[in-house]
Amino acid sequence: MHRRIVQRGLRNLSLAQIRHVSPAGYHSGGLPVRRVYREVERDFGVLAPPIALHSPAPDVMTASWLILRASLVAPGRARRAAKEAVAVAVSEANSCPFCVRMHAATLAVLLPGGGAGPGQPATVAGGDGLPDPIPADEVPELIGTLVVMHYLNRMVNVFLSEVPLPPGAPRTSLGPVLRVLTWLIRSAGRTASPRSRNHGLLPAAELPEDLRWAAGEPSVADAFARACAALDEAGRRAVPAAVRTVVTAELDQWDGQPPGLGTPWPERALAGLSAEDRPAGRLALLSAMASYRVDDRTVAAARPGRTDRDIVEITAWASFEAARRIGDRTYRQTGRKDVTGH
Repeated sequence: MHRRIVQRGLRNLSLAQIRHVSPAGYHSGGLPVRRVYREVERDFGVLAPPIALHSPAPDVMTASWLILRASLVAPGRARRAAKEAVAVAVSEANSCPFCVRMHAATLAVLLPGGGAGPGQPATVAGGDGLPDPIPADEVPELIGTLVVMHYLNRMVNVFLSEVPLPPGAPRTSLGPVLRVLTWLIRSAGRTASPRSRNHGLLPAAELPEDLRWAAGEPSVADAFARACAALDEAGRRAVPAAVRTVVTAELDQWDGQPPGLGTPWPERALAGLSAEDRPAGRLALLSAMASYRVDDRTVAAARPGRTDRDIVEITAWASFEAARRIGDRTYRQTGRKDVTGH
């Protein structure tokens, strides 16, 4: 089976899974989109829907790809299986069945003896899958994987369904599809390109203090710095200032735990917003803190006057705001002052 032929055949399947926005086609998107699509196929193995769903906002899509490649995909100090274990554990904690299935299937083929069967969630020790203690030289990759998965889980919960299949596809096809996808991912992993290919994708930027856990690996730090700047800019562009203030305040006092289905916190938090800003505020707040609660009505209410790019940027900004806080909290809990040993 020729990898490129299979990859081409799966492109439409990947794009057909995306809801709420219309993704760019493989050949019809602009140059930044086409470049990221090609890199995702080359280094990840398949045009991954969690990255393609960002295509209405090319710079945000580039940011999501840079941090995924630098932390989880590119060869580094941490074993790929260790990073996939983090991905499974985080996805389980975030109630993201799409990501659980994909990363559990990938982990299964990396573990001795095959682990869990394709499509069956793998049990990972520890709430976040991280080793205790985290080896100092693996901190940037492992916490980077944790952060990128907290981010992507939220985006996937909003824009994809529970299974990596297009609408209407029979569930009986899930097993064969997962076997093909994990074969492509594992095959690409053997030849993945170096992490340092960030230049030209997004402008260089300074690494924020709350991402200091990445400082011990220059390529990881560079990717997260560039991505963070792009996502901050997306927030300023698409998210009303009053909404950013509310979401930031809620996240600053958040303990990282899902608020649950019955709690009235969205209404309380959004009460001070204008009627015009409240729908965008609800979409942003739920994306950040309870993405599994975002439904068709949530997105539709925020849609009037907004483009697909706006919808992606609102959810992406909020999702990354939550993910970066979780990463910072996790890093501080390791007891390390910084990843350089000082």
